[in-house]
Amino acid sequence: MRTALGVSLVGAMMLLGMNPKAGAFEQAAAQETAPPTALAHFHHLHLNATDPAAAINFYTSKFDSEKGKFAGLLDGVWAQKSWMLFTKVSSPPPWELTSAIWHFGWGAEDMKATYQKQLDSGTKFFTPLTDISDIGGRNPGATGLFYYAYVEGPDRSLIELNTAQHHRFGHIHMFSEDPHSAGDWYAKHFGITRRVVAARSYRDVPIGPSASFTMDNVNVIIYPVAYSRKVYADHWKNQKEMSSTKGRVVDHIGFSVDNLAETIDRLRKDGVKITDEIKSAAGGKIKYAFIEGPDKIRIELVEGHAKKE
Repeated sequence: MRTALGVSLVGAMMLLGMNPKAGAFEQAAAQETAPPTALAHFHHLHLNATDPAAAINFYTSKFDSEKGKFAGLLDGVWAQKSWMLFTKVSSPPPWELTSAIWHFGWGAEDMKATYQKQLDSGTKFFTPLTDISDIGGRNPGATGLFYYAYVEGPDRSLIELNTAQHHRFGHIHMFSEDPHSAGDWYAKHFGITRRVVAARSYRDVPIGPSASFTMDNVNVIIYPVAYSRKVYADHWKNQKEMSSTKGRVVDHIGFSVDNLAETIDRLRKDGVKITDEIKSAAGGKIKYAFIEGPDKIRIELVEGHAKKE
């Protein structure tokens, strides 16, 4: 088991008496842009899996989610308002924490009890139960308020369980060479309200500058990649630049839009890299395209919003 200083920002702030809308741990209020018009919604998280059926069974038995079929055709996991989808691969995909996607996670009202239940069911943990109640800066020496642990999922995907007021799928945590610029990119192109916090450290590990935004019920937090380079130094022995998410255990994230053709045209004019032009599947029932976001993150754009079928 490996120990790292993980954070689920909104849940911890609620328990530590901080403003959850701030999106990061900072004694001063985070800077927040004016609310724009949302141009996209969170649609899915897409993983590469050596055994998709086993992966689906894992997620639906371990976390608050259920089996479903995207567009009535593709087996996946329905997690409240969005999908987890899977592509079968012949060999284990790279999982080391060198790309823009660090982990994704669910909440737990009673983290100690949830952790023990997971242990009793045979769950393997990458990071054991860890108390970071003092991370907010307002409760020096505090304990027992906020816990997290990292589950090691199929093909070594990383799933966080953290203290929260719910047990739903709740967040995606990312890395970036420049978190503030990454946050600006999402705000500009997808009409989200991004929050930023200045540089800071916790237990001698950089957790800022950071940025965050909420898309529907999913909180996206962007940490400096310097965190990964220090905490997971062994993952960086043979590389200096961040990896593309394409082909890794978490291959990409998906956003939904009302009109895919208009969205791709707008993004192209704004200089966004279109990596895969619009395609259709299932007799035109599914329309999709791919773009590249900050730090080589792969983003799929899907026409029509996520729904359980």
